[in-house]
Amino acid sequence: MNIALAQFNPIVGDLTGNAHRTVRWIERAREKGADLVVFPELSVVGYSPHDLLDNVHFMDAVEVAIRYIHAHVPPDMGVLVGAPIRNPNPVGKKLLNAALLLERDVPARTTAKMLLPTYDVYDEYRYFEPAERQEVMEFRGMRLGVHICEDMWNLEEYATYHMYERDPVAELVAQGVDVLINLSASPWAHDRHVVRTGIIESLCHRHNVPFVMVNQVGANTELIFDGDSSVFGADGQLLACAPSFEESLLLWNTDHTVACERPPRERIEDLHDALVLGIREYVDKTGAFDEVLIGLSGGIDSAVTAALAVEALGPERVTGITMPSVHSSEGSINDSESLAQNLGIAFHELAIEDIVDSFEKTLTPLFEGTPFGIAEENIQARSRGVLLMAVANKYSRMVLTTGNKSELAMGYATLYGDMSGGLAVLADVFKMDVYALARFINDRAGTVRIPVSSIEKPPSAELRPDQKDEDSLPPYPLLDDILQRYIEERQDEEVIAQATGQSVSFVRGILDAVDRNEYKRKQAPPGLRVSVKGFGSGRRMPIVARVNRKDIERMMHELQEDSTA
Repeated sequence: MNIALAQFNPIVGDLTGNAHRTVRWIERAREKGADLVVFPELSVVGYSPHDLLDNVHFMDAVEVAIRYIHAHVPPDMGVLVGAPIRNPNPVGKKLLNAALLLERDVPARTTAKMLLPTYDVYDEYRYFEPAERQEVMEFRGMRLGVHICEDMWNLEEYATYHMYERDPVAELVAQGVDVLINLSASPWAHDRHVVRTGIIESLCHRHNVPFVMVNQVGANTELIFDGDSSVFGADGQLLACAPSFEESLLLWNTDHTVACERPPRERIEDLHDALVLGIREYVDKTGAFDEVLIGLSGGIDSAVTAALAVEALGPERVTGITMPSVHSSEGSINDSESLAQNLGIAFHELAIEDIVDSFEKTLTPLFEGTPFGIAEENIQARSRGVLLMAVANKYSRMVLTTGNKSELAMGYATLYGDMSGGLAVLADVFKMDVYALARFINDRAGTVRIPVSSIEKPPSAELRPDQKDEDSLPPYPLLDDILQRYIEERQDEEVIAQATGQSVSFVRGILDAVDRNEYKRKQAPPGLRVSVKGFGSGRRMPIVARVNRKDIERMMHELQEDSTA
């Protein structure tokens, strides 16, 4: 049998467009000789539709879209699509996350997702009822073990604890299957493809059954999907794979058992390609703005953001504006201009000295007698934010913010200033990876796109004379190490202190700063998620909270003494 893997890029909620494009992909698969074509999880609606699923009319339209696709299935083919369907059981959630096997003139056969992730960015139990059982689907004499995304993520060696009692894959295999087929909407993050591959290899070795995984590609708001659709033999050997970060139709004949090599993937290259895809998809899929606007400071963050935007959208859709103040160095202005020339983007200079002076003059009655401080520094940042938003409004463009994860973690950003914009491109990228991206961009281009001086000079917000980031923050290599351990690996302060060789009080100060600045991040624009734990919907920390690590340590010590007295 010829099975086509349709590595598909749906638009969330675009039922008409997704249905039409699905039919075109089916026709492409038929032309290639496919007997069965498999689409990703929730391919009819895109992942994730969130509260659109609560709309009765939306679900009525989903059923119309499924009927349209079903009516256009060629008579000699089968099609597996992912879609929400209504739960026939009157008890439980109203919907099921389902895979539907469609054949011409045959009623649709369905199987539903059993393991519903409700952690990090996932909130499926909010909408769906878990399947009570797994049932094998027969198609042309083959027994298909069809399951959906999380249903395969329940192996002991890949979890520190088990969230689920059931093992959908094992239940399917126990019924007798010829091939396991997984419909996925698995977002990309650092090394996620390595974990996915390891899980599938383990399942093949454990059950001695070939495995087909079809994953969504594209990006929807903060989530970026790399595709990585693959076929593995019963021995766990890779038999076929689709390219990453682009739509693809991959054909596999079930008699083909010759192993192949996956092209090598470098972490920074993947990070670059994911961010480029995320920018392009956010701008094009929302459809609100065709062009973007970036404030250029001459620093590394704005330079990398601009370079990524140019690769995503083309130079004709990107404009850079530098806004020097009295504290801006001549090198920063020149670096901004050189960057714009290297990238081929429109470039403008708007000085903010008079604007800042006007603000300070207006505020003199209230500020008189107080020392220059953060309030005055932030006037500069907010003046720039006002100018960027004014130009964006005037010419219908979207502002891309340039702050990185290290700065956002520590609150080293200005509300209504440099945090103003529609999309935070680097919000999940630590500072040291921003430098790595800059070097990668220049290396891949074979020329200097990002000025060397932007990469080599000490980072500075330039909001006061001779200001450097390290005046307020630890050196970025150390800071990033601590932040990654706390935010992404969720280590506590004592473990972090021991691993980094720092004092507990030093580490505690950094962690307290992260917690203290949650209110800022809640007001930030959506950011592209590229790690296992970003600052978006996957990290839900309270703003109104009182978590004093020193008090907790003292209290625990006192309680321990009381219990042993």
